[in-house]
Amino acid sequence: MPENASLSAAGTILIAGASRGLGHALAAEFVNRGWRVIGTVRDDRRTPLHDLADTQDGRVRLETLDINEPGQIAALRSRLAGEALDMLFVNAGTTTHDEHVHIGTVSTDEFVRVMITNALSPMRVIEALQDLVPADGLIGAMSSGQGSIANNERGLREVYRGSKAALNMFMRSFAAREADAPRAMLLLAPGWIRTDLGGPDAPFTMEETVPLLADLMIAKRRMPGLQYLDRFGVTVPW
Repeated sequence: MPENASLSAAGTILIAGASRGLGHALAAEFVNRGWRVIGTVRDDRRTPLHDLADTQDGRVRLETLDINEPGQIAALRSRLAGEALDMLFVNAGTTTHDEHVHIGTVSTDEFVRVMITNALSPMRVIEALQDLVPADGLIGAMSSGQGSIANNERGLREVYRGSKAALNMFMRSFAAREADAPRAMLLLAPGWIRTDLGGPDAPFTMEETVPLLADLMIAKRRMPGLQYLDRFGVTVPW
């Protein structure tokens, strides 16, 4: 990664799922680097993203989006007509209520909830908004190292792993359609981070992780094609 990645020209980034946690931290990081941020929240409840917007004099725009509602995705696309997004990044995701549940015993409702939120809905957002991202922009999504089939030697979190592996496959299919004129595309595996999703036992803090992720996203804009990378820019085996 270039040493001056963080000094690259600022632009506009849309982060789907920026109300709190890692998405909010990414929004704050990009704002601090001079970027304009469009961040989505699920409903009208007050979030840390609202607090960030209040301090930024118009450089943070809030949009309401439940990624599991196709009608809301279409409405967002309409509201963004005329916008150009230098980056489109889907951070929104979920996990199972019980990480030890096996694939053969998980309820159908729970399986569907996780798969739709982590695999289908992110791709719906990307498909709907991709035309707002120019040829030199970046389209990305938050994956996980647990989505790696090759690296799965411990099991556990089976439904979550499957949902992220599905997301990875869908992004591969999306990228294959752009083989003749590829844009930069990125699946990020940030590591186990102390967020509401990651829990208090995670070894990495957002403060040490998020600047690395932002550096990587900015640098990746110069490299067309899809990559699946960890926070250090190392390729994760599919």
